[in-house]
Amino acid sequence: MLKKLSILLLSLFLVGVLAACNSEKTNGNEEKGEGKVQVVTTYSIVYDIVKNVGGDLVDIHSLAPIGSNPHEYDPLPEDVQKTTDADAVFYNGLNLEEGNSWFSKLMETAGKDGEDAPVFLMSKDVEAKYLTTKGKEGEEDPHAWLDVRNGIKYAENARDGLIKVDPENKDVYEKNAEEYIAKLEKLHSDAKAKFDKIPAEKRVLVTSEGAFKYFSDAYEFQAEYIWEINQENQGTPDQITRIVDIINEKEITGLFLETSIDARSMEAVSRETNVPIMGKVFTDSLAAPGEDGDTYISMMEWNINKISEGLTK
Repeated sequence: MLKKLSILLLSLFLVGVLAACNSEKTNGNEEKGEGKVQVVTTYSIVYDIVKNVGGDLVDIHSLAPIGSNPHEYDPLPEDVQKTTDADAVFYNGLNLEEGNSWFSKLMETAGKDGEDAPVFLMSKDVEAKYLTTKGKEGEEDPHAWLDVRNGIKYAENARDGLIKVDPENKDVYEKNAEEYIAKLEKLHSDAKAKFDKIPAEKRVLVTSEGAFKYFSDAYEFQAEYIWEINQENQGTPDQITRIVDIINEKEITGLFLETSIDARSMEAVSRETNVPIMGKVFTDSLAAPGEDGDTYISMMEWNINKISEGLTK
């Protein structure tokens, strides 16, 4: 009798364990977004725009982590697996992901290099601007998102890509995109109004890297910089001398440092000219979650406010 009772209790125990395991497995899959469209984006700004358009229907993995350099990135094994399994991949283009050809190699490894692969260009229909540095003439400048009008195009391209891979939810993506684009249109209008209060002769934006061509075109600034592209560099003596001369000639009153750039070159320029660094601005990455600038809209609001305040003091 005792033996039969022991076997019964053991059986009940094993049933309970299996039920708990199945429950944990179900919860784990739900947390990982089972049933959602699996999306990979190349960096944080594209991640946030796609997230706003996709809403609760998408589960997104961003390749280049927040604060890292998407120009030069080495995909991890997790990235390869996520990209292989993804229903859609969204990338910036305009020469952003071409460093070491890491993006094209990743697409090939993940089996997403075919003509009909669900890989979508966020900068489609953007009018590209080009580099002018000797040896780089004709290369596209990737920083199109710093013009909010291009951010609107990114949102439209995110919408179209998601509809292509998930046509059943077309109405949701269209609604999300419409609401998000309305916010971007207001942001652009507010920026224009704020910058219109700055005299034209004071609208000279000096940064370490020349990432603000699109921004300056949108908001009528003159963009100046120490070096034109590639954050890994420090300014050369010739580059430092050049920007110091420009600052003195134009009587510039404020400098700006990008959040993803080593501060030493701009600090040297500041010492040489006695012109203060008025604040940090975002270029290639959002801020960490919970900090100012942790979404595309909030990073652009931060930039607009910092530049406006810095050039009106």
